[in-house]
Amino acid sequence: MPNRTVAKRVVIAEDEAIIRLDLKEILEAEGYDVVGETGRGDEAVELVASLQPDLAILDVKMPGIDGIEAARRINAEQSVAVLILTAFSQRNLIEDARDAGVIAYLVKPFQRGELLPAIEVALARFEEYKAIEQEHIRLSQEVASLEDKLETRRIVDRGKGVLMDRDGMSEKDAFSFIQRISMDTRTPMRDVAQRVVDGTLTP
Repeated sequence: MPNRTVAKRVVIAEDEAIIRLDLKEILEAEGYDVVGETGRGDEAVELVASLQPDLAILDVKMPGIDGIEAARRINAEQSVAVLILTAFSQRNLIEDARDAGVIAYLVKPFQRGELLPAIEVALARFEEYKAIEQEHIRLSQEVASLEDKLETRRIVDRGKGVLMDRDGMSEKDAFSFIQRISMDTRTPMRDVAQRVVDGTLTP
């Protein structure tokens, strides 16, 4: 079991009871704290609002509202990492999920060995996006719109991708590079990432 001083709190929203049970068992075996579970998208939004977990795992297809709409509402109100579960045939929905603020997804059926890395990616990227949000607040002294934050995320992700492909950096090191240059030059991360994409900034 991973050595976590405080267990990450998770809400699971999956309308298939067997998959929901499997998810809960895997997560609890790995030291996560499953604080809420539901089979409905609308109830997922309510659970996240009341329980304030670190991570919400949402299936795309659910009664009430679907996982993408649930993610959109969660991201508009809460500070929670969101991982979407999607069937292979639903992969065309990934772009919609990104526009709703989803930062990681997993295609079903999945193996235990795929779930845990996807969760770690979701949590790590969420920490990056919190840093981006804090920068927006610092620069504007007001909370930026979701659309503005999503556009910043897209540009920063693109910059990270260039650094990873061109310079062989890990995702974590690529983000750290963009963040460090931003702080050193007092330039928004969005602008730093754009320079990386344009090829005018290299490590």
